[in-house]
Amino acid sequence: MQNEETGAGLRCLVTGATGYIGGRLVPELLAAGHTVRCLARTPEKLRDHPWADRAETVRGDVTDAQSLRPALRDIDVAYYLVHALGTGAGFEGTDREAARTFGREARAAGVRRIVYLGGLTPPDVPEAELSPHLRSRAEVGRILLESGVPTTALRAAVIIGSGSASFEMLRYLTERLPVMVTPSWVSTRIQPIAVRDVLRYLVGSARMPDEVNRSFDIGGPDVITYRDMMQRYAQVAGLPHRLILSVPVLTPRLSSHWIGLVTPVPRSIARPLAESLRHEVVCHEHDIARYVPDGPGQPFPFSTALTLALQQVREAKVTTRWSSASTPGIPSDPLPTDPDWAGGSLYTDVREREVDAPPEALWRVIEGIGGAHGWYSFPLAWAVRGWLDRLIGGVGLRRGRRDAERLRVGDSLDFWRVEEIEPGRLLRLRAEMRLPGPAWLEMHCERGAGGRSHYRQRAVFHPRGLLGHLYWWSVSPFHAVVFGGMARNIARAAAKATAPARVKTPPLD
Repeated sequence: MQNEETGAGLRCLVTGATGYIGGRLVPELLAAGHTVRCLARTPEKLRDHPWADRAETVRGDVTDAQSLRPALRDIDVAYYLVHALGTGAGFEGTDREAARTFGREARAAGVRRIVYLGGLTPPDVPEAELSPHLRSRAEVGRILLESGVPTTALRAAVIIGSGSASFEMLRYLTERLPVMVTPSWVSTRIQPIAVRDVLRYLVGSARMPDEVNRSFDIGGPDVITYRDMMQRYAQVAGLPHRLILSVPVLTPRLSSHWIGLVTPVPRSIARPLAESLRHEVVCHEHDIARYVPDGPGQPFPFSTALTLALQQVREAKVTTRWSSASTPGIPSDPLPTDPDWAGGSLYTDVREREVDAPPEALWRVIEGIGGAHGWYSFPLAWAVRGWLDRLIGGVGLRRGRRDAERLRVGDSLDFWRVEEIEPGRLLRLRAEMRLPGPAWLEMHCERGAGGRSHYRQRAVFHPRGLLGHLYWWSVSPFHAVVFGGMARNIARAAAKATAPARVKTPPLD
């Protein structure tokens, strides 16, 4: 392969760079020393990625040969990571024609290798009897293998990582339902794989010898049922044991409606995935290790993959999580291009105000919050919440604060803990009261026009199980009073601190 003997980086094209795998693959290829060009129908979606200035982006579509030609020019390895799942009943035909067009144009452009990520299929089931989703994945792989371009077709089952549609179904079903009446497919055996391992195999496949033109099964070391996956998810996420009752009368169509009611995964995606779960998807070879060797502890066990997928919640990196993420730290983290329904439930209450005071005055109020200064809204509500917390064994409001004016990371602040502080700009508190899920309170201070400042306040709650959702829904009617009053009165206090002494500030709510 070109550049292989010298060890120099390869020129790679990544299709589907705005998708789940593609967006995570690009930085891995860059880190491996390769040059990357991204093909996207909407290149603007990629501009906020931290690697955007290190990768070339071209506008195009795999169904459009005219746009593919310049995208494939001078490319060594082309990654085919697109799939029409979720576009409607005709997705099989779209997938078929796109794969044919891509294979034909890749061969004409002199591409040395195509790398494709498809779905794991049972070898004893005829292709015609597979679910439409798996049948289409298998057909695309076959078309690319017959394209005349040496192709590596990786076949995976459920990929474990925030943003993967299969994983999001698992996440929402387990978190929201302590008791489930499920279809019989919960007893189907599956061999899941961590997204880190998928990316490692994808990157490593770029340097396969030219004579390799075949598919490879890839999976983790665990072969388990969907029922076991849900129970292990509950264990890793700190949820109680789930009661799961399977019944044979729930068809794939009914299953997709049921998933649609319980989860935010669109039915157009949930239905083909649910239909696919009736098939046992287990690896029958591990030949990929001949070309991409596994290191110690690789591939990751299922429980480790779950821990990696959920560790953002445990580490409380609120500003880089879910749909607000812009700089993911690890491949299993969410990306800004992930769909809105990815990443699990995250409830937020955001309040913003223009403040008639300079940022320095606003920051003094923010840093002085809590303790003797209180929380700037509905003191009785905060007091009652503190009493209730102590009643159930929590810390309540009795801790106060270490210093009346200054805060530092790690300080206790009533029933909060200072998790992060950027002097003059950001204060993030993590709740230490008893709650059915982790919670944070962020206060931002920004410079505005004309000597004024801008205040942004965000309360964040990640519910743990059904009780977490019920808790948020039960207290949300009071947020306008508690959090709305808090933002309003912090702004007033900052304005009062800079106003002439004769001016009275309106009383706190």
